[in-house]
Amino acid sequence: MGDQTPCAALSNVLNKVKPYLAMVSLQFGYAGMYIISMVSMKHGMSNFILATYRHVVATIVIAPFAFVLERKIRPKMTLPIFLRIVALGFLEPVLDQNLYYLGMKDTTATYASAFVNMLPAVTFILAMIFRLEKVNVKKIRSLAKIIGTGITVIGAMVMTLYKGPIIDFIKSGGATHHGSTSESADKHWVTGTIMLLGSIFGWSSFFILQSFTLKKYPAELSLTALICFMGMVEGTGVSLIMVRDLSAWKVGWDSRLLAATYSGIVCSGIAYYVQGVVIRERGPVFVTSFSPLCMIITALLGAIVLAEKIHLGSILGAIIIVSGLYTVVWGKSKDGKNSEADEKSNALQELPTTNNARSISVDNGIDGPAKIVNIPASKSPFSTQGT
Repeated sequence: MGDQTPCAALSNVLNKVKPYLAMVSLQFGYAGMYIISMVSMKHGMSNFILATYRHVVATIVIAPFAFVLERKIRPKMTLPIFLRIVALGFLEPVLDQNLYYLGMKDTTATYASAFVNMLPAVTFILAMIFRLEKVNVKKIRSLAKIIGTGITVIGAMVMTLYKGPIIDFIKSGGATHHGSTSESADKHWVTGTIMLLGSIFGWSSFFILQSFTLKKYPAELSLTALICFMGMVEGTGVSLIMVRDLSAWKVGWDSRLLAATYSGIVCSGIAYYVQGVVIRERGPVFVTSFSPLCMIITALLGAIVLAEKIHLGSILGAIIIVSGLYTVVWGKSKDGKNSEADEKSNALQELPTTNNARSISVDNGIDGPAKIVNIPASKSPFSTQGT
């Protein structure tokens, strides 16, 4: 076998880093969505209507691509698959997003994005319950995942129970704006945290169910379009119940339209598809392990755009959460290496083995009895055949 050509080597490198680039890009998309959504809700947009419009846009954008590109590979729709899609349309588009928006309004965009760092730990616990993750307490990698999950929970408790002094990274105006926001945040801090916990549980459940559904319905674009459509239908029903004022549905050329369009295209349409592809390749825990990057981007944008102030408790809690998160990711990476080693050893064991030692019959004479001579296994690559 000759050496790989430069093009083949480059292609292999790109294939290896593709999942990482995809997930990093999504974190920038999510950070932008948090800031734009916060601005639109400060201008009076209902979070229920925002979530509904978001999936209207996502369905319109993704459905044509799914119809054209996957018409030959789209599996047949069955009742169990349909029920899973209905559940997926509720877990993330309705439950997760509305609870997240409510939690973000009661706290801050920075606090909410930092709290999302609990997502990998919660996803790991659910994956372990549903046997998508194997845990062996005798192995260091499994202990790392368990300990990391515990550290993540401790960090979340620090963020919730301890606020501490305000850390002003970026000196800016808008002190009056912060004063009203701070009072509201202090008043509803615990409520907002509970909302964010419910959001994270819904999001983690979505990843687990999406992983199971892709095994039965391996058409990522079509599944994305169906999830967005069901989210639109279910979200409309919830919005009509929660928001009785029909004038709240009006959207002009302002931050409301921008929030619905941006979040629908980037954070629902593109994100669902990319996450589905990466989940099939790397699993749900890998997909959720990039959230700390989103927290950093959101914190910077929140301080600049929204004049948000960051509390010491949020910083300490975020550091603890990130430490626990990457302990989990380290254990997960060791799982990947060990699974590859196991596959190679299994492949070697499955290769047919031949014993070159053989017995042949030698005739010493015409009337003499034949003798059995044992020939030991030869180290030569050539086999000896008797004539």
